[in-house]
Amino acid sequence: MSMITPSSRGKGSLKGGARKNENNRIYAFPLPLLFVEPPSRLRSVLGLLGLSLTEVVNPHCEGVFDPITRSVWVTGARDTMLLWQRGFFGKGDLSRSEPSWLARQINIRKAGGKQITSEEVTAKRRAERRQFKLDRAAAIAAVAAEAEAIFEAEGRVIKPALSGPGIPSAATWRPSSSLTKISATPSPEEDVEPAELEPLVDVEHLQLTLQEAFFLAWGLDCLTVLDPHTNEAMTLKQLWTVFQVAHLPPSIPPNPAPPLQFDNPFLINYVIYHHYRSLGWVVKGGIKFCVDYLLYKRGPVFTHAEFAMVVCPVYEDIEDQKASSLELQNTTPFAWSWLSTINRVNSQVQKTLILVYVTIPARSRLSPSILDSPACLEHYSVREVTLRRFIPARMRD
Repeated sequence: MSMITPSSRGKGSLKGGARKNENNRIYAFPLPLLFVEPPSRLRSVLGLLGLSLTEVVNPHCEGVFDPITRSVWVTGARDTMLLWQRGFFGKGDLSRSEPSWLARQINIRKAGGKQITSEEVTAKRRAERRQFKLDRAAAIAAVAAEAEAIFEAEGRVIKPALSGPGIPSAATWRPSSSLTKISATPSPEEDVEPAELEPLVDVEHLQLTLQEAFFLAWGLDCLTVLDPHTNEAMTLKQLWTVFQVAHLPPSIPPNPAPPLQFDNPFLINYVIYHHYRSLGWVVKGGIKFCVDYLLYKRGPVFTHAEFAMVVCPVYEDIEDQKASSLELQNTTPFAWSWLSTINRVNSQVQKTLILVYVTIPARSRLSPSILDSPACLEHYSVREVTLRRFIPARMRD
């Protein structure tokens, strides 16, 4: 359910300050909830009396739980637009982040590819980068062949140059005309008259992680999750239990009510998500950079993520780890090569690596029944350790 259309938001037609102002207008609200203030004169009078008439506007979105993908699907166009524009919740299942599948199809049909989306920009850059590497390799091979020919003919040894006027560089190389023609080639649909085209049906939905869904349902009370079998609204208690069970390994024979565990991956990740969302950060998945989460100050459309987080569960009682049926990642000491690799990858993209340690409470001091409600979250703690790669040439000052 894409919220972008070429007429409402053409990324290719806005540049610089105009695009920034447009983003500030579209993404003005950090959360789905709106707080409407009364008139200033009335507000000042009520403030003296210690009263407030601030109205909370709740959008009441709706989604369907999908146990196979461990996610909640939001298919309504209004809810999809609202959840993405107000807080950047979820991602389009057919897009990189922002649900833009329908916009891309409309762009192909009506705009002739002039207004390109982020997915199309990425595909174009990758094609140009691939062509640059091929052209550079061909130029180096030609120089090497020329040097070899001179050696065979004259006996002179010439060291092939890896840079110079004949070797393409990132600063001087330009895409070839053939590449431009390929990217500008219209699709078969563009040759058909508009009257003959079938109407587009938006098949994309917004996909929320279980952490995002529970934060919206419990923390903000603006999301209703439906049971996939009965299509009825699930209670918060049912959501809390079902989301934990979804992360447990299947049992043989099937157990309709498996015992809940303190080291459930849903609990650990929700502790992280709720912690940073409550502090005002936009939390998104970080698999692209080999980490668990990325932290944005405002959102992906404004700036790149400043911090990359690796979740490190820590058992308060080491015996709980030995008796657990779950094998959590990063519970054992890291290999130095792995840590250095992750740190180097994120340093190259101007991100600070943070190791987030979540302490799992000991089963010996808490009753398992406490896992039946979110009240158990107060027994988890979060600690951060920041890692920075020391680069002598950049850090002399």
